[in-house]
Amino acid sequence: MTRAQIVGPDILDEPFPIEFIGSVIKGFGRGSKELGIPTANVSPRVIPRALQEMLSGVYFGWARVINDRKEDSEVFPMCMSLGYNPFYNNKTRSAEVHIMHKFEDDFYGKELRAVVLGFIRTEQDYPGLDELIQDIQTDIMVTERSLAREAYQSYKYDDFLLK
Repeated sequence: MTRAQIVGPDILDEPFPIEFIGSVIKGFGRGSKELGIPTANVSPRVIPRALQEMLSGVYFGWARVINDRKEDSEVFPMCMSLGYNPFYNNKTRSAEVHIMHKFEDDFYGKELRAVVLGFIRTEQDYPGLDELIQDIQTDIMVTERSLAREAYQSYKYDDFLLK
């Protein structure tokens, strides 16, 4: 199945942007180990109501971890899985943020700030791990291309992220 290379309108539209802030918590331990795609997990309680009421799926935007390492405290592109991850049969909805940057260390307990700017796709099940990883890699590429537009680039410098 061919997927769109860029998602969302050229000019940001409601309900976006959606901002949230929360501490990074331990997740299921699959992102780095099993998928090779590390995620920063946050408690579903910090996800704003507007996003909680949206479809389970993959979203994109910008994120910043308030970290001791200056180079790790910049604003980076992110894609986020919000849902039940049917491939893993999760019973509770989770928010897993993949920040598109290679961090030197983990940052459990650090503050994560994110601005969600758009929706990529609904969550789905996969016949195998390779198909899941391939779709996540496509999500990352779609995130990069979607954020490259001028209206989306400006949010990288949003006051909320830079506080």
